[in-house]
Amino acid sequence: MAGQTDHALRGNYDNIRADYTVDQDWAAYTAAEHDLWKRLYARQSALLPAYACDEFLDSLSTLNFSAGIPKFADINPKLKAATEWQIVAVPGLLPDDVFFTHLANRRFPVTVWLRTPEEFDYIVEPDIFHDFFGHVPLLFNHTFADYLEAYGKGGVKAKGLNALDYLARLYWYTVEFGLIETPQGLRTYGAGILSSGGELPYCIESKKSNRIRFDLLRVMQSKYKIDTFQETYFAIKSFKQLFDATAPDFTPYYDELRARPELAANEVIASDQLL
Repeated sequence: MAGQTDHALRGNYDNIRADYTVDQDWAAYTAAEHDLWKRLYARQSALLPAYACDEFLDSLSTLNFSAGIPKFADINPKLKAATEWQIVAVPGLLPDDVFFTHLANRRFPVTVWLRTPEEFDYIVEPDIFHDFFGHVPLLFNHTFADYLEAYGKGGVKAKGLNALDYLARLYWYTVEFGLIETPQGLRTYGAGILSSGGELPYCIESKKSNRIRFDLLRVMQSKYKIDTFQETYFAIKSFKQLFDATAPDFTPYYDELRARPELAANEVIASDQLL
């Protein structure tokens, strides 16, 4: 993996189907879990206006998942009508090829389990709050939804080219931890940030991290860490820029990337446009 962690990831994979999906079993969530969801939702919602992009805020305001853990079956008809996407329940992290195949077919995997109260402020692996609160609102945005589909198709192809690490880095630094330039200044659209109480202000305000204007190959050169706040963030100018960057055949890019050095998560190079 390009990410670096010693943490043992969790999730119950006993009853997975061939595509790694499971049933959500919404009735099994406890009152305590619904209460924890509501507290997480309230904490994040209070932070969002100063740091989240307008596209995310607009979707969240119309959907409003604040009452408790959502039922995927209730969301899917709305999502399909908006962008032809659906969410599918999964036990946790998936093999790369399985994940890419879901995205290529406009299916977004959402983890079914919720963190513990002790993990309220920080969790390493994605739980249902990260996956649903952080990712689902932007699936209602046509341009971003199309980017994810194109990304998934590129990932399926990358497996046969021994290039999955490059695609994992692109996903990490865009979908999970991306920033976007707006008239109000830098804002975030990355789900890993939007679902984090600590990293939401940190990504914009911290003096410790680098904020670099998006460059496709530069992003795919860059390693990342999954168990700390990010040392580098990349900022796009628009979701259309992301979609356009994903449109070409990446095969020549992979050849070029193999000739370039890998970059550490905190590295700055001469060609970087720092923001």
